[in-house]
Amino acid sequence: MNDAVERIAAWANDAEHGVAFTGAGISTESGIPDFRGPDGFWKRNDASKFTIQNYVRDPEHRKERWRMAAQGSSFMHAKAEPNAGHIALARLEELGVIRGVITQNVDGLHQDAGSVNVLELHGTSKKVGCLSCGERWPNTVVLERVQAGEDDPHCTYCGGILKSATISFGQQLPPDVVAEAERWSVEADFFLVVGSSLVVSPANAFPGVAKRMGAKLAIVNREPTDLDGMFDEVVLADAGPTLTELVQLVERVRT
Repeated sequence: MNDAVERIAAWANDAEHGVAFTGAGISTESGIPDFRGPDGFWKRNDASKFTIQNYVRDPEHRKERWRMAAQGSSFMHAKAEPNAGHIALARLEELGVIRGVITQNVDGLHQDAGSVNVLELHGTSKKVGCLSCGERWPNTVVLERVQAGEDDPHCTYCGGILKSATISFGQQLPPDVVAEAERWSVEADFFLVVGSSLVVSPANAFPGVAKRMGAKLAIVNREPTDLDGMFDEVVLADAGPTLTELVQLVERVRT
């Protein structure tokens, strides 16, 4: 593995427009289960119930979702802390190796670790938004209302339905975020994937975009993916130790 990480570090040090792309696998070391692993979220839950249509039309479903969130039994109320992988990517941004992070995650741990430029393709669990007027609040503000007795909180401005600012099945990804992620991918000369199974569209297309434009591609993941063949380097390992080693190698050159 060391030889592989050294090659990735060399590409990182040569990069002028590096990009990191992360999935749920980078947060498992913080205690947040992934979605498609052996004990993933979708192994334990019926995905068909988590559509935006079901959420809007079924008040009882909304009440159950808010009850789970208020009791701390959903990702929305997770008290996880950034791990070494998040911290390493923040350091790579600080060093100028990457311009920022494109993430499929909604946990906000990249920002907590110090990353400044983060494109959240699937939204964020740190905020709650109104589906009618678009007003947003920190999730803690709305969860306090639920804990105080509101079982289906609505917008205090327009009366609209409130929902975690994450993207549900059937809900459009934010077009501006997707467009910016595509621009980063087109301009990238180094593209590092961490902790993603690369099965969710359209996010899984971004590494291929970067590859076609001539970027060096590397992936750090616990398990192989169906797209490993297009990568210039594949490291099957935990993100934290691997990225920490990568940062140490980069720092020898950049500091």
